Amino acid sequence: MNTQDIEVFAAAVSAGSLAGAARRLGLTPMIASRRLSALETSLGVRLLHRTTRSLSLTPEGETFLPYAEALLENKREAVTRLRSETGTAVGLLRVSAPVAFGVKFIAPMIPKILEQNPEMRIALDLTDSLPDLVATGTDLAIRIARLRDSGLIAQKLADNPRVLVASSDYIARYGTPISSGDLVQHICLPLSGVTHWTFVSSGREIQVRLSARFSSSTIQGCHATCLAGGGISLLAAWNVVEDLKTGRLVRIELKDAAPEPLNIWAVYPTTRLVPQKVRVFITQLRDALTAAGLRSSSE
Repeated sequence: MNTQDIEVFAAAVSAGSLAGAARRLGLTPMIASRRLSALETSLGVRLLHRTTRSLSLTPEGETFLPYAEALLENKREAVTRLRSETGTAVGLLRVSAPVAFGVKFIAPMIPKILEQNPEMRIALDLTDSLPDLVATGTDLAIRIARLRDSGLIAQKLADNPRVLVASSDYIARYGTPISSGDLVQHICLPLSGVTHWTFVSSGREIQVRLSARFSSSTIQGCHATCLAGGGISLLAAWNVVEDLKTGRLVRIELKDAAPEPLNIWAVYPTTRLVPQKVRVFITQLRDALTAAGLRSSSE
């Protein structure tokens, strides 16, 4: 049996389709189909029922799947151990990160990482949603959020203080909120699906319900609308440094509360050995954040 053929089989089951397996493995659909057929031929059984729209395991496929996954895990562990000992990062690293954060911090450091690690490739997915790492085959996700308990491993990279901001034009038209309760009378610009903003007051959390007429699927959308005078936005301090310096935006400080800080995390699936490509990426990103003045209060 060829392990590359087994990889196609396992990826097809995980992705739910051969097309999804091909994308995950960087293959053409035709090659993925040929590898699956080669595996079935070598085993002498049919592993998957597949049509143009659906894919399901045969009884033989259900029996073979755990053995296939174990074989691939043993291969990954062996390669990871060898590469870790030599300090070499190899293979495709799938990274997910928030849009604004990825543009500001991650994209600029990609050339250096690839130059220093010629056998490494990087696929960067910029999204403000929180992907399922296992289902999407993501090796590493950068999240700026309050993490929920899960079976994932998380490393805190840096603190992420946030600020309320608005344009001077908005302030001139609608005034400045003085307390957290005043925000309900103002035009707020949240992310899609966000109904509350969380603040900290005298050591306790308070939530302000938003009745927004606008929301955006990305922080960049909220930021751009705020710059245009569309309302008040809650943004990371690093994202508005230049706007505050130039006066494009004005910082709003409430007398009774401060925005809840959300830390910057590196999150990856639980494994016995962390691939060197993940270690290299996290080290470079931590250095980039430190150079930008973002540090962890735990350090």
